[in-house]
Amino acid sequence: MRIARFNDDRIGVIVDGRVLDVTDQIAAQLAAPPYQASHSLPSLPRLLITYFAAVRPMLEQLVAELGPDAGLPLEDVRLLAPLADPTKIVAAPVNYRDHQSEMNEASHVSSLGFFLKSPSSILDPGGTVRLPYTDRRFDHEAEFALIVGRRASHVTPEEALGYVFGYTGLMDITMRGGEDRSTRKSFDTFTPLGPWIVTPDELGSPEDVDLELSVNGELRQKANTRDLIWSAARFLAYASTVTVLEPGDVVTTGTPAGVAPIEDGDRVELTVEGIGHLYVDVTAEGSVPCPTGGAGRGPVPPPAPGDSK
Repeated sequence: MRIARFNDDRIGVIVDGRVLDVTDQIAAQLAAPPYQASHSLPSLPRLLITYFAAVRPMLEQLVAELGPDAGLPLEDVRLLAPLADPTKIVAAPVNYRDHQSEMNEASHVSSLGFFLKSPSSILDPGGTVRLPYTDRRFDHEAEFALIVGRRASHVTPEEALGYVFGYTGLMDITMRGGEDRSTRKSFDTFTPLGPWIVTPDELGSPEDVDLELSVNGELRQKANTRDLIWSAARFLAYASTVTVLEPGDVVTTGTPAGVAPIEDGDRVELTVEGIGHLYVDVTAEGSVPCPTGGAGRGPVPPPAPGDSK
């Protein structure tokens, strides 16, 4: 099943290029005992994730009854990030060996652990990445992400995928420099997410998924999740030994080689096999000089395309 957010915070099921609005039906079921959703509980998408096993039969019946011509064509809706309010975004630093090499990094995920990105950095599909500074380099990073489906604490790698609600695409936009990773990656708009969530039964194994990213039509990154240093399951399991993962949390698995700068006017496009296509535009409007002094420090990124240095 493919679950999307669209228009004015509606929830839809994607079927054959159309969006079936199931918001009211989900809200009605989750407002009844034993769920009794209230304003003190999480957003409707996170409630759906939490109680998906109970809600799914109703959704499947609804899709079957409505038929293939129901809903709205995808091109007629405005997609939103499939989640707007995870409690945390857990991200893997240096989890592809080719990226370790291009960044001249001595360490990778096995010794670095993870870092956190601010949930407020999430950006809708088709949104605009806003570069904050005039004097710093900003790079794209293509990633395959997991959405946690149930509370996970100290789970094993063998158990980990049983805690996954679904999978989606993610761009980890990054400022280069010596500041802490969480600072350099948490600016507002720096986590494009989507285009929707695909449940595990539809995607299949997360250990053999192609992803590629292009800028203005030029291919920059191309990889497969089988090349991860720590698999999706191993990384989620490790993260759960440090912090409790809640339904709706995002766990993202790192980027492969090919990171490069993005600039004002660029269009960045990410395609994840079995999931879909996510694009964003880039603007430098309103940017100012950077107030911190991390320029020229930290890991050394590869030269920009066309840069002879």
